[in-house]
Amino acid sequence: MMVRNVVIGMLFVTVIAPIVLYTDRLGTFTTSSSSSSSSSSSNEFVEDVTAFAFNGDSGRLNVLPQESSAKIKEPIGVVYSDNSTQSLPNSGEAVEESSAVGNSEQEESREHASARVLSATNDEKHSQRDTTIKQVTDGVQEGNQVKPDADSEGESKEETATDAESNEFHDVSGNTEVKREQSTERSGRVDKREPAKSRPEKQNERATIPDARVRHLKDQLVRARVYLSLPATRNSPHFTRELRLRMKEVQRALGDASRDSELGRNAYDKLKAMEQTLTKGKQIQDDCAAAVKKLRAMLHSTEEQLRVHKKQTLFLTQLTAKTLPKGLHCLPLRLTTEYYTLNTSEQHFPNQDKLEDPQLYHYALFSDNVLAAAVVVNSTITHAKDPAKHVFHVVTDRLNYAAMRMWFLVNPPGKATIQVQNIEEFTWLNASYSPVLKQLGSQSMIDYYFRTHRGHSDSNLKFRNPKYLSILNHLRFYLPEIFPQLDKVLFLDDDIVVQKDLTALWSLDLKGNVNGAVETCGESFHRFDRYLNFSNPLISKNFDPHACGWAYGMNIFDLKEWRRQNITDVYHTWQKLNHDRQLWKLGTLPPGLITFWKRTFPLDKSWHVLGLGYNPSVSQKDIERAAVIHYNGNMKPWLEIGISKYRNYWGKHVDYDHVYLRDCNINP
Repeated sequence: MMVRNVVIGMLFVTVIAPIVLYTDRLGTFTTSSSSSSSSSSSNEFVEDVTAFAFNGDSGRLNVLPQESSAKIKEPIGVVYSDNSTQSLPNSGEAVEESSAVGNSEQEESREHASARVLSATNDEKHSQRDTTIKQVTDGVQEGNQVKPDADSEGESKEETATDAESNEFHDVSGNTEVKREQSTERSGRVDKREPAKSRPEKQNERATIPDARVRHLKDQLVRARVYLSLPATRNSPHFTRELRLRMKEVQRALGDASRDSELGRNAYDKLKAMEQTLTKGKQIQDDCAAAVKKLRAMLHSTEEQLRVHKKQTLFLTQLTAKTLPKGLHCLPLRLTTEYYTLNTSEQHFPNQDKLEDPQLYHYALFSDNVLAAAVVVNSTITHAKDPAKHVFHVVTDRLNYAAMRMWFLVNPPGKATIQVQNIEEFTWLNASYSPVLKQLGSQSMIDYYFRTHRGHSDSNLKFRNPKYLSILNHLRFYLPEIFPQLDKVLFLDDDIVVQKDLTALWSLDLKGNVNGAVETCGESFHRFDRYLNFSNPLISKNFDPHACGWAYGMNIFDLKEWRRQNITDVYHTWQKLNHDRQLWKLGTLPPGLITFWKRTFPLDKSWHVLGLGYNPSVSQKDIERAAVIHYNGNMKPWLEIGISKYRNYWGKHVDYDHVYLRDCNINP
């Protein structure tokens, strides 16, 4: 019995007591592990528990400050394992272990392992321990979010562990010495684990650096050559000599070297000397602000000169346009002399019985230019299919009446009929009937157009043209009175050239309109607001400023509709309203736009092409296909200022071998 009790006691001491103690310690470990797992939701770790003993005494590894200085502090033990085989199945990374042994009253070990974290002391409160572990595990999560650049899986795990260690020691440690040690270890590991593919790039960068000095020397030579070409450098002989000397020194130092290792010992000194010289060169260049001021002054002066030249050009162009060339002045004088040498029987035109036949094609031409009128008649007859049916009614002033008649007596238009009338014979056209005639004869109108002290005004130069005071220019508004027996008349200006047969115009249905004309709304300055004063309520209430204008020069007029709609009275009404020139300034186109407002039928553009007297860019294709080309503008084809490339269209209808033209020295 005694023996049995001894055996049972020994069995209890040797077997049951260790089991109880081990079970108690395992329960403590499981409880601690469960608490750690709940604080780290993204990564769950169950790690081994080991203890270290140092010299028989209990020591604690802890990165947190110790609460009591009386306790013995032992060195911190850190175990790093790349491929730990002792970790539990859920662990995929290396485990760092620490052991903490308390006093006899608190023997149970409280080791809480997480990824790369040292355990907390057993005398700390449970809540403080949980908070510390949560901070560390959060740091591990942040470290794991970084995508590794390494090629192998092992390298990725090592880098992740290193990042987590960095976060751990930043958040937890208060010991600067430990932080310094751990940062040194981390930097060493990171350098070792740097991706292999980045090393060749760094090696290439280091390989290109040695050539930098060679390139710098070459750049200096280029800059030096640029400075030598600048005017400021050429004006400084001393600097030029110095710069050339530095260039020679750099060239000798550079030689055939292509790498810095091939340069001589004094290359760097030459580089510094050249840089100093180039700095001097930069300083002696002209000041930018002064150069800008100088350029602005030059620009202002040039613009002023340009303005003066433009004004002079405009004045001379206007003067040339209204001045009759010597040859054209000689021609009517010579013709007038010849006309009065003829017998009375020789001064009459044939076929005068056709002048009032409405079945024929009648043309109205108002001109005081003999040669221009001759070109209009000749070009029309040349392209007419049946010249015998064409009748030309030419009206001129008293000064050119004899010369005009003499020309067509000497140069009859073939089978066509010609009539030349003197405007003085229209006794019904007087100041009491025509308000425009009354206005043109007034002193105020003459002063407005020709007052000398207003000659400096650019806008007044175009007004100072005799055609604006000539009643011939306004005679187009009296066609029914001039041709009372006719139904339709084709009006032609004396600066046009006919290139096709025009007989189709008489059979054209104008759809109740009075005027048939080609519209000119392709450009903004050919609209109503260009010619009329829309600030005046009389104009703004009755007309559209954006309405399309049309061209005088080739117009088919329905005289029956003209008489029925009493167009002449409309013209007179508006002329009276414009007695003070507040509705429009000059010319016959503005009153024409008003008089024939909503009474104009648009013709096809191929009938009439304008611009040959001012626009050098008229399409050649448009000119070739046009029935009539118009030299409207100041550059008439019979003047020296005429556009040369258009002159041939007009000149081919002039016989420069004619005796009268040779006598007056009129040449192509």
